[in-house]
Amino acid sequence: MSILKVEFKNNICLATVNRPPVHNAINFDIMAELETLLEKLETNEETRALILTGCGRQTFISGGDLREFHSLKTEQEAERMAKRMLSILARIEKLPCWTIASINGAAYGGGWEMMLAFDFRIATSDATFGFTQSKFYLPPGWGGLTRLVERVGRSTALRWLGEAATVDTEEALSEGLIDRVSNPGQLEADTQNWAQDLTRTDRAFIKNLKEGALQFTKSRWKAIEAELDSFAQFWESDEHQQRVESFLGEN
Repeated sequence: MSILKVEFKNNICLATVNRPPVHNAINFDIMAELETLLEKLETNEETRALILTGCGRQTFISGGDLREFHSLKTEQEAERMAKRMLSILARIEKLPCWTIASINGAAYGGGWEMMLAFDFRIATSDATFGFTQSKFYLPPGWGGLTRLVERVGRSTALRWLGEAATVDTEEALSEGLIDRVSNPGQLEADTQNWAQDLTRTDRAFIKNLKEGALQFTKSRWKAIEAELDSFAQFWESDEHQQRVESFLGEN
């Protein structure tokens, strides 16, 4: 069974992270499948929108797979992993087609970092957003700090991260973290309808709009890349390793 289910239909690509036993956590295999998909999307002229969602109705993406990534002990190993994810998310952001994160449930840690690389976000009304990295003595490592400040402002971003807050859909919408809310059971249809509205123009036009919107934000790439250093340093710390071991021992 594929851990990233992919379907192409009517100029739309629907990708579903399919790891329900671990709450759709991102691991190295998911990274590889995302990279394979991105190679297709970067050259497939028929695709005008990418939708990413999670399998089931409880979790969108729970973040990185702690059990798998805990095998990374050194700063250098953590940096290589995070750099690979930074590249994946940058490629998603730069795709010459629209991208929509269809948030079917909880988005924790790297899950909300991932959704912020998409052009648009729609969430079911019972979704939650967990800014839980600090529980593991980590800052965001996949470009999330820069993108979160862009979306909700410096004060709200720092408060959520400092408190390791869990935010409901109502607050996420009011703060601008997400763009739309859907009723439970309607998310898939509402996302597809939105994608169809967006794909009435061809890729050349979509690409022009997206490239234009990124012209004035070149300095942000340096800020995103700079997050790598502190992430990798904290990853190697004894405090982070002990907190992850404690969490894994309880779950």
